[in-house]
Amino acid sequence: MSPSPTLFLLLLLLLATWCASSLRLPFPRRSPTPPGTLVLVRHGESLWNANKTFTGWMDPDLSANGESEILHAADLLLSQGYAFDAVYASRLKRSIRSAILLLTHMDAIHLPIYKSWRLNERHYGAWQGLSKPAVSASLGADVVARVRGGLFHSPPPLLAPPPSPGDRKHADLSPGQIPAAESLFDCMERVSPLWDRVRDDLAAGKNVLLCAHGNSLRGLVKLVDGVRDEDISNVAIPTAIPIVYKFDQKMNPVCVPRDPAMPVLSGIYRGLLFENTGVRGVLLERPGLLREALKRNEDEFEGREIVRGLDGSALSALERSLTQLQKLNFTDPEPETFSPPALSNYYTAPSRRKTDNVVPCANTMTLPSLSNLPISKDARIVIIRHGKTTHNKLGLFTGWEDAGLLDEGRREATGAGELLRLHGFEFDVCYTSWLSRAIETSYLVLRELDALWVPVIKTWRLNERMYGSLTGKSKKMVRQQHGHEKFMAWRRGFSDRPPAVSSFSNVFPGNQRRYTTQVSDLRFSFTESLIRSLEARKFVPSKKFPKTESLRDCMRRTIPFFVDEIVPAANEGKRVLISSSENAIRGLLMHLCDIPEERISEVEIPNGLPLVYDVGSKCIKLLDDGSGADLLDKYNFGNADLLFRPCLNEFGDEGDDEECLLSYALPIGAGVEVEKEAIGAA
Repeated sequence: MSPSPTLFLLLLLLLATWCASSLRLPFPRRSPTPPGTLVLVRHGESLWNANKTFTGWMDPDLSANGESEILHAADLLLSQGYAFDAVYASRLKRSIRSAILLLTHMDAIHLPIYKSWRLNERHYGAWQGLSKPAVSASLGADVVARVRGGLFHSPPPLLAPPPSPGDRKHADLSPGQIPAAESLFDCMERVSPLWDRVRDDLAAGKNVLLCAHGNSLRGLVKLVDGVRDEDISNVAIPTAIPIVYKFDQKMNPVCVPRDPAMPVLSGIYRGLLFENTGVRGVLLERPGLLREALKRNEDEFEGREIVRGLDGSALSALERSLTQLQKLNFTDPEPETFSPPALSNYYTAPSRRKTDNVVPCANTMTLPSLSNLPISKDARIVIIRHGKTTHNKLGLFTGWEDAGLLDEGRREATGAGELLRLHGFEFDVCYTSWLSRAIETSYLVLRELDALWVPVIKTWRLNERMYGSLTGKSKKMVRQQHGHEKFMAWRRGFSDRPPAVSSFSNVFPGNQRRYTTQVSDLRFSFTESLIRSLEARKFVPSKKFPKTESLRDCMRRTIPFFVDEIVPAANEGKRVLISSSENAIRGLLMHLCDIPEERISEVEIPNGLPLVYDVGSKCIKLLDDGSGADLLDKYNFGNADLLFRPCLNEFGDEGDDEECLLSYALPIGAGVEVEKEAIGAA
């Protein structure tokens, strides 16, 4: 009887262990996991920061300067080797967009962003939407200063119960959780429960990025460092300059020493705004330095997105950041010569009490509604293939390679969001892959719907099919080398796998940090673990990542996730958005539309076009784009009859009511003529 493969592998492992022991290879004992690093980033300048308006829980977007500030913060973090495992943001647009811009620039957009109302800015009550200089002139600068800088003073509350009826981002909160106004102490108490969760992440060795607001970060700093009440007014959080915390094994913050060999350009500035406050966090840059550099280098900064290497190739995220920092030509004085801004006007009350001599100011600004169009409340699943990428344009096999969107692809995604908005669609949850093209598409759709706060669940199980050694190769070249029949079997077939990629290839997921550090729902591979353990001379458990996939293999990971996670959400009445790639979507539609295996090769999925799966009628439908064209002629679906078969109404008939129409008619008054150009084209 021949030995079983399992016994053979076990003997091989024993032999490897014996060899390691005989050669005295070091297999060190596992030491306790050191705590992770915490990086706090206040969002970039918002439109209301720029015009000196009290913002609080109001939701303005980032200004152009704010976007530049955040990209520069990403450059600073990349240049000093920071990488993250967990990301937190508030539910306000300026915080979420800052986190997305940071992660995108750092090539880490696959990380989930936990959006919590507890990180929202301090609620400024009736002052929200009012000019800061005007309020100071009306009530007195000393009154405004002690409310803004003190711990226990609160602005006058809103007269109307918050939030506005259209504010879906806070609809899950109880009335007692929604403030009418807050002191800094109130804000700190709100943040405190979230700090417990963040601390657990840090204790587990995770590096945490937290993008929030000036006052929620001040409250968090007070919790982390135990800043005294009388010192908190001296703690100011500058926009978009990372503040770094290190911790000892007992989760106490420790001072981060400055490396004398580190150039002044990227030096660490401890205590510049936190002098004599007990704050141990350190700033990665002197406040104001970026603005000075931008005045000298406006033209260079505007070209940051198209920085190229000497050979004309696109630079890596790290190379791009280092090049940009160098182009800005920083000439920063030594930290000792920098004086923090005077904060002597701030006042701290001796005990917790509300200020009762402030004249209430009526809040005259409200959040604008998205549209006067009727909102769809029915449970639906909207599936959208990402916008066009460079690989799509050049005819390259993409697979798990992380190709970004072209400007054309961004327009397609934005147009899809606009079309959904015109039809009154809202979403309660979004699912997407770990590939930036799908993530950016979901972001652009949600941004158009003013719904960046919607939970976005990112999973590798919705990734594109893994094309193995075909990844990055020209489709024309593969067709010419292997013949049309083999090419079509690999590209559109159901069970044919392309040639597998090597374990040592840079396109193998097992060699990419995002997968090796983040995937937790995949079994281990004995072979990969053995190879990597011998190379590292210590045990390195490795997951069984795909080296190639057929469409059937792809469906084995996408369909269970769809059935176990997405379908229950839809059955609970949630409106679901899925942003993914062509073959992952083909597999989903094969499952939903009962397409036979032998005919799935006939199905094509257009880029950037919303496909609506009606849970009630169990049909795929399209949205009228107002062009008057036949949508089945306008877009390439391959054999459209496989997707858009007549559906049955509640009586089991192919009726002619709305449930069985191919597409949803555009609501009257949607203003299509003005917006046609922005809606995706074929």
